[in-house]
Amino acid sequence: MTAAAGPGPEPVARPGGDIRTAGPAADTGGATGTDPGAGDGSDGTGGAPTVVVCDDHPVVRQGLRSFLEARGFSVVGEAADGAEAVRLVDELRPDLLLTDLVMAGVDGVEAIRRIRAAGHDLGILVLTSFSGADMVIPAIRAGADGYLLKDAGPATLEDALRAVGRGEPMLAPEAAAVVMAKVAEGMAPEPPVPSDPGLDRLTEREREVLMGLGRGLSNRQLAAELFVSEKTVKTHVSSVLAKLRVHDRTQAALYAVRVGLVDPRR
Repeated sequence: MTAAAGPGPEPVARPGGDIRTAGPAADTGGATGTDPGAGDGSDGTGGAPTVVVCDDHPVVRQGLRSFLEARGFSVVGEAADGAEAVRLVDELRPDLLLTDLVMAGVDGVEAIRRIRAAGHDLGILVLTSFSGADMVIPAIRAGADGYLLKDAGPATLEDALRAVGRGEPMLAPEAAAVVMAKVAEGMAPEPPVPSDPGLDRLTEREREVLMGLGRGLSNRQLAAELFVSEKTVKTHVSSVLAKLRVHDRTQAALYAVRVGLVDPRR
């Protein structure tokens, strides 16, 4: 696998970020790691965002390391499979995880699921060659903040990583199209939950915010529509995510569509 150049960004999101899109990159072999200081982007990294790179191809990892460090990131660990990625995230607490999906042993989706289950609050960007629904949807459901293809250009990859780090996940246009197509045709690996307890816990205002997330509105657009400040919107978004027990705005948006609050075809 190798990184390349391709289409530009489109929308998705985490707690405080706006929905956007983007593209992919590459990796190497063998898990390695250096403690950057709890992965907080300081203590030895000069404030650079810390990254763990996971891919089963050593050449790809090496290429990604060179690219990322040239762009101001600090690669603190490399993993050849999902199990190593989980271990390195536990030990190093990086700001970001850049991971492939198809790997022997523990794959990328399972690694993301375990990392989220452990409660780690970091940006997770998928970088893969596959754009099918069988890959995109499980990755997003597991907790990925962004999804890029390996034909994305260098600027697209950097932009996506920085966006994910700010809590503004991104999807490659191909991945965004898959998500919307699945939603529109009634995607429901999980059964519909029109009377879901989580939905019942939301206030009227929080439901309005959830509907806005389902329509892909940014915090600024929601603030204008609801006649409140962006700060107030961010507070409502955080509350919605907590009550629905979802990791990010993308999952909240998909939830809004599944329970019928939003019609994706409009």
